[in-house]
Amino acid sequence: MNFWPAVILKFIPVFFVVSVIAAINLYPGGNIHNYEQIGYVLSHNFLSDLGRFNSFTGEPNFLSMFLFNQAMFAFLIVGIAFLFIPNLYKDNKLTYTLAWLGSLSFLFGTIFFAFVGLTPYDLFFEPHVFFAVNAFRLIIPGILLYVIVLIRSKSENVFVIALSFLLAATVGYVIFQLFHNDPRQSYDAMVLQASIQKLIALTNVVCIFIFSFAFESRLKKIHQ
Repeated sequence: MNFWPAVILKFIPVFFVVSVIAAINLYPGGNIHNYEQIGYVLSHNFLSDLGRFNSFTGEPNFLSMFLFNQAMFAFLIVGIAFLFIPNLYKDNKLTYTLAWLGSLSFLFGTIFFAFVGLTPYDLFFEPHVFFAVNAFRLIIPGILLYVIVLIRSKSENVFVIALSFLLAATVGYVIFQLFHNDPRQSYDAMVLQASIQKLIALTNVVCIFIFSFAFESRLKKIHQ
């Protein structure tokens, strides 16, 4: 039981960050407005640029693509881990039901994140955008439901606050996606959106890591 809610939810965020940092350092260069840019620039490149088959410079991007896409696909393991978490709340039928609904939401969302990694956007642009945009939308119900689960199970305030922040940030990002300009049309739009994307991605990764401590704490209470 400890493996999925505690170990996996700690390991995957760390694995993702390490893989992305390595991919950034191996990215040949270029962005949607400047094909001659050297290397990867956090405020000028999207995360999906790391997963391209070829970089904007025209050079092969195999190593960066492999690292980034495996990191995205690994998020499917997070979705699977969430299927083991409702059992921590079996003492209350309503909380248990809410946890199951939340876990299914996370599972579907992480499936979409996995498909982001399986659809390099220079090869499969429309499917890639579809999965990338809707992945965040699919996890919102799951985040909300788990906020309720943590409150109902009298989890520590720090976990409730962290998850509530994740909920607000993800909802805000989805709203931003609905109204933003196409980054291909404007240099400034590219910089804004690429920067915000990094912030929401980091927020999600950190909060999943924090999630693991909330569930680990719940495990300790059960076994007391």
